[in-house]
Amino acid sequence: MSAKKLSVATKLKYGVGDFGLAVVTAMLQFSMLYYYTNVVGVNAALAGTAMLVGKITWDLINDVLFGYLEDKTKSRWGKRRPYLIFGAVPFAISFWLVFSIPQGLGDVAYFFIIIGSFVLFDTFHTLTATAYSAMTAEITGDYDERTSLTTYRMVFSIIGYLCGAGVTSMLAGIIKDSFGLTEHQGWSIVSLIYGILGAISLLIPGLFLKYTPAVEDKPPQMPPLKSFLSTFKNKPFISYLIVTMIMSVSFTMVTAMLQYYIDFQLDMNPSSLLIMLSMLGVLAIFLIPCGIISNKIGKAKTYALGLTIASAALIVVFFIPQGPNNWIFLLAAIAGMGFSAQWVCPHSMIPDVIEYDELLTGERREGVYYGMQATATKVTGALATAMCGWGLEIGKYIEPTLDRPASEITQPDSALLSIRVMFALIPAIFLLICVPLLLKYPITRESHAEVIRQLEERRKQEKEAKE
Repeated sequence: MSAKKLSVATKLKYGVGDFGLAVVTAMLQFSMLYYYTNVVGVNAALAGTAMLVGKITWDLINDVLFGYLEDKTKSRWGKRRPYLIFGAVPFAISFWLVFSIPQGLGDVAYFFIIIGSFVLFDTFHTLTATAYSAMTAEITGDYDERTSLTTYRMVFSIIGYLCGAGVTSMLAGIIKDSFGLTEHQGWSIVSLIYGILGAISLLIPGLFLKYTPAVEDKPPQMPPLKSFLSTFKNKPFISYLIVTMIMSVSFTMVTAMLQYYIDFQLDMNPSSLLIMLSMLGVLAIFLIPCGIISNKIGKAKTYALGLTIASAALIVVFFIPQGPNNWIFLLAAIAGMGFSAQWVCPHSMIPDVIEYDELLTGERREGVYYGMQATATKVTGALATAMCGWGLEIGKYIEPTLDRPASEITQPDSALLSIRVMFALIPAIFLLICVPLLLKYPITRESHAEVIRQLEERRKQEKEAKE
């Protein structure tokens, strides 16, 4: 297995691809529920339920299926790059459609429009994102180089997140005022801009990142169903998947409810961008220190440390009284410091799981594993968004309308409590649940080195047998 050092150019060409994925992901995570309820005027519970149904009916199939097909792909561009090259433009168009649904429709129409636009976008998102993510395991087989490659990728990811989470609402307002458009049209144009940025950033690794796979492997021979079921025999992967699913629920609730918390609990809407920048900016700064700590104490322990810090910040946030409070900037920064581990560690952990699987099965199946991961995060993320919608409905949240904007609405105490619980308390509890699981995570630098040694010995024997 290749363990050579990667050039900076290779890391940059690969890393830039996550900028586009992060821009659209951030807009989805931070703004989708808010867009449905506060821009279009859809009932919160209906919007959350429609998003969940769309995810369950399609994501339980497409991620693993597409990953399996990508593993078996043969082309002049390799297994992954064709999906970036030919999927980038449909990815952009389908994302624009998600944030361009019409206003003034009935509940039934909204239910099916949300599901349909979601399924269309998710198809092209899955094709491109699974292929892109699986490249990490192919580009290098070195334990620490994967952390370095992931750190470069996450720098671009954070820049994308800062754009998609921090400036979306402001940019929609600027476009609306500059061209005399409605707020709804402003959001539609922003989504088109982000879609185009996403397509361009995916085309860069698709067209210009040329590499020799770290392992010369043959396409997997397992049938699709057996390939899927066999992943559950991989104990490190099950541990990784459990943490990933819990984290997905936690982080999705934080991002989905952040704008509601700022607008109604803190009454600090003009400071939204600065609060997001406090979290994401510090998160970006701590990516490199996080990578350094990971190289010293291991990926799982670094991950656990980060989640402990983030959960402590969220618990304090829960107890902040209603009204403007400048402590939120410090707490957002502390949370960002902790969440930096979420950007670096899991993305560099899953390639190690794939090598463990190869030792068990004799096959390289990056696509299947990244597909399984994507399925888990998308479904649990959709569940978390639906929980937020249901929680708002239970708390008697009042949705703005065309005649009554959010600035003129005073939310009841029950809605404010629901917002605080879903933004801070539940996510903090979930983060703390992950900590002991990570401290017991079975793959370390030493155990991974032993897996690689056994794989290389097996490949040597197979080569000698053929000769």
